[in-house]
Amino acid sequence: MRAYVAVPDDPPTAAIVVIQEAFGVNAHIEDVTRRFATAGYHAVAPDMFHRTGGGTVDYGDFGAVIPHFVGIGSDDAILADVDAALDYLRGLGFADRRIGIVGFCFGGRVSFLTATHRSIGAAVGFYGGGIVTARFPQFPALIERAATMDTPWLGLFGDRDEGIPVDDVEQLRKALTDAPVPADVVRYADADHGFHCDAREAYNAAAATDAWGRTIEWFGHHLGAS
Repeated sequence: MRAYVAVPDDPPTAAIVVIQEAFGVNAHIEDVTRRFATAGYHAVAPDMFHRTGGGTVDYGDFGAVIPHFVGIGSDDAILADVDAALDYLRGLGFADRRIGIVGFCFGGRVSFLTATHRSIGAAVGFYGGGIVTARFPQFPALIERAATMDTPWLGLFGDRDEGIPVDDVEQLRKALTDAPVPADVVRYADADHGFHCDAREAYNAAAATDAWGRTIEWFGHHLGAS
């Protein structure tokens, strides 16, 4: 499995797994991975499309994403890929409590999946669809696992995201009140799906800046790193 890695100049005390959007480990995800390195983290972005040959898909061609989703197969396969990234970081000396995971779009759901199946330092999900309402048969809804969440999780959503209704977000917020670890949801009234991606028309600078700040703060607090 190919992975894009970015390392800070000074020795890092914590690490981040960056999970791609539905469009692969493209230039934007590589840029985000470098941003985490700039913030002081050893960051790795695994190519979740490796079973279908890897590569990326243009933002305007969602139909080309479907074969990759079919090739991923299941949540068990996703967790196997996340575990491979975690093992890579463990091999570098990072303890689980010092490892975080962040995901965007498709990766936002993966961050929630990981938080409810694995115990690591922290997780953040940007506009992850399919958490409350399943969107693909091989990727079931996950909300019922909120009460057994093992990893602190922060979810960031845009109210204008037609694929993730506000009602779903609020249902998720309610479910997270039963989580045994810290968990929170933040909504951005003027933001659409993909609001953090400055390579997409949906980019919202104000929401992206606030969400990035909250992400860095969340990881800084839970991973014990600045």
